[in-house]
Amino acid sequence: MMKRWTTKNTYSHRNVQNLWDALGHFWQTTWLKLYYLFEGKEWTIFFLGAALVPSLAFWCFNGILMVADVTGKPTFITRYRIQLGKNDPVDTKKLRQAIYTALCNQFFISFPMLVLMFYVMKWRGNTFSKELPTFRWFLVELSIFTLIEEILFYYTHRLAHLPLLYKHIHKKHHEWTAPIGVVSIYAHPVEHILSNTLPVMTGPMIMGSHIVSIGAWFSLALITTSISHCGYHLPFLPSPEFHDFHHLKFNQCYGVLGVLDYLHGTDTVFRQTKAYERHRVLLSFTPLSESIPEAPKRAE
Repeated sequence: MMKRWTTKNTYSHRNVQNLWDALGHFWQTTWLKLYYLFEGKEWTIFFLGAALVPSLAFWCFNGILMVADVTGKPTFITRYRIQLGKNDPVDTKKLRQAIYTALCNQFFISFPMLVLMFYVMKWRGNTFSKELPTFRWFLVELSIFTLIEEILFYYTHRLAHLPLLYKHIHKKHHEWTAPIGVVSIYAHPVEHILSNTLPVMTGPMIMGSHIVSIGAWFSLALITTSISHCGYHLPFLPSPEFHDFHHLKFNQCYGVLGVLDYLHGTDTVFRQTKAYERHRVLLSFTPLSESIPEAPKRAE
């Protein structure tokens, strides 16, 4: 019986390994086709991977959310609103201003920073290799990128809450006490450099990452920050309760993962709220605002 179990286990492992190898071959072949399609032109490849693809991911995702914000439909999205009664519908004048600022930040700040990053990555020498990194190595990189982003974002964000910096820089972002997705990059230019862009760019520059890893990381970072700001706790997506609470209360929940908030005690109020109870991945279609509602307000 032990021999039969061992044989079955070996067979299953072999199937998984074959699938893994096949996927690796598929992505490697696809990458080489793209590489030769653009004739190995490094700037073109970098622009597509680090700028165009992440920007399309950001605006496509937020385009869907903005339809819900403005029209209140589809109800599949709007029924998951976190701050009930807020942005229902969104103020279109404020929304236009947020879109304008977000586009300006992308074109006039993020893009010039990517030009500088391009030359750093050329100097590192591995970014445009014809050989893709293994998926295991990409997961290692992703863990390092996430850790670096958490550290840099937490401390620059806390710095931005110092009274002088808050008044002149960070207050713009906090005009939205009930945020929406596009507000994730609605910020003063200085904040967009220090808190939005550098924490995400630093990891790949340190690691000398491949352009495919950079494009995947940038897209993931833009989607996750959009989710954190979107104002909807949607099924099967990461919980936005943590950062939504920051916009509501200002002096709690400064980080991305919450690790440094826990270490520094900047989530103590949050941990005593219903929002903390709701801070998990929703694995059903019942809104958490219904299953874990806010306590009724006491009559004065």
